[in-house]
Amino acid sequence: MAVPSGPVAASTEAERAMFDFVDAYDRAYETAAVRHGLTAAQACVLGRLADPRGMRELADELGCDASNVTQIIARLETRDLVRRRTGPHDRRSRQIVRTPAGSTLYADFEESFAFARSAISQLSPAEQDQLATLLRKALGR
Repeated sequence: MAVPSGPVAASTEAERAMFDFVDAYDRAYETAAVRHGLTAAQACVLGRLADPRGMRELADELGCDASNVTQIIARLETRDLVRRRTGPHDRRSRQIVRTPAGSTLYADFEESFAFARSAISQLSPAEQDQLATLLRKALGR
């Protein structure tokens, strides 16, 4: 996954801190994925499959082209980490589900990806609440 080395334009201290955090998060995510024989994109897709999803739904959630998701799913299928099944309401549709092996691998990945837990543990409970509030506000939620 290509990540820029820094903000494109002059930025505030808050923007630089946010970039540094996101950059560190991305690098830690990539490292954890590789440790489990996955790409970051494959780990992300496995994570989205806690519940069955259609290909279009996955592509929309990830903000990418359906052909990219199709390729990721094909690679995960060859490793028996996901499978396609007939949709429950429309036999013409297909849903993607994690296999037991995919669920086990993703659980191992999640356990090893400790970046967020480690970062949050540096903050007091009140600071954690404040950070959550500020992040939601920054996202318009």
